[in-house]
Amino acid sequence: MNHCSPFYFYTIHTACLKPLWLNIFMQLLPEIEQYRDRKWRREEARKVETAGDVEAMVEDLGFCLGLTDSRKNLPSVYTAVCGRRDAHMPRNVQKDPEASSAWVLKDEVLRRGKVYYGKLIKGNAMFLAPRMIPVFNAIWGVPKNREEKDLSGSANKILKVLRKEWEMGSADLRAETGITTRPRFTKALDKLQRTMKVVPQEVLYVPKFTYIWTLAEARFPKELAKKVPREEAVRELARCYLSMCGMTLVGDLSRTFGFQRWESGQANHQLVDEGFAERLGTGIYHLVTR
Repeated sequence: MNHCSPFYFYTIHTACLKPLWLNIFMQLLPEIEQYRDRKWRREEARKVETAGDVEAMVEDLGFCLGLTDSRKNLPSVYTAVCGRRDAHMPRNVQKDPEASSAWVLKDEVLRRGKVYYGKLIKGNAMFLAPRMIPVFNAIWGVPKNREEKDLSGSANKILKVLRKEWEMGSADLRAETGITTRPRFTKALDKLQRTMKVVPQEVLYVPKFTYIWTLAEARFPKELAKKVPREEAVRELARCYLSMCGMTLVGDLSRTFGFQRWESGQANHQLVDEGFAERLGTGIYHLVTR
C-alpha cells in the first residue's frame, strides 16, 4: 500500500479517531494532500532541478530528508526531484536518472554549505534550514561539558582530532584516531552527527570515494551558539512540522521525532493557544490558514 495515499492514513488512524471526527478527517484529506503536493514539490511544475532549488525548498520547509522516497511520508530531495507523490527509489540507483540527479544535487548542496546536512533523527540524512539548527541542537545536541560522559571514547577521539585539524577525510581521520575497526568508526561518526558535533563538508569520488569531515560549529557557529530552552525548541519543531504537513494526526509528532506523548501534546496545545493551529479532535491538529 502507498504510504502517502489517503487510504493509508485512514487505515492507520481510523482506530484512533472518534466517529464524530471521521467525516471531517475524510473531507480534509484531498485538501491536505494537495497542500503537501505544493509544499513538498510533488508537482511537475514545482520539482527541483538545481542546488538553489533545493536550498529554497529547505528554507521554505525548515527541514527535509535526503535520498528517501514516498514511503517515509516526509518531504525529501529525491521526491522533489521526481515531482510526484508516488516516487519510489529503485534498487539500482546508478542507472536511474532521477536518483542520480538527486544524488548529484545532494553533493552540491552539501558542498555549498548554505543549509545544514547530516544524519540526524533516527539516522536519517537530513537538510536543515539555518533557523532550525538551534532548535535541533537544543533537543538532540550534547553540551561540551557532557561530551566525556554522553559520547563514546571513539567519538571523543574523533572530536579531539577535528578540533586540532578542522577537516579530514574518513581514512585519515580513522588512522589519526587509532580506531582500528570500521564499524566502530562509523558508529562514532553517526553518533557525532546525531548530536550535531560533526558534519560532512565535501564528498570526493577520485581517487576513491570519501567524505571530508569538519566540526558543525565551524560551519554554523552563530546558529550552534544560540541557546534555546527545550520546551521552546519542541514547540518550534511542532510548528515547523504542522506547517509542512498541513494537518497532523494522533501520535504523528511523537512517532516522527521520538518525543513523549505529553511533550508533543503540550507543544501542539501551545500552537492552538497562539492561534497557529486548530484542534479538530483528540491528537488532531490543523494548520490555521492566514
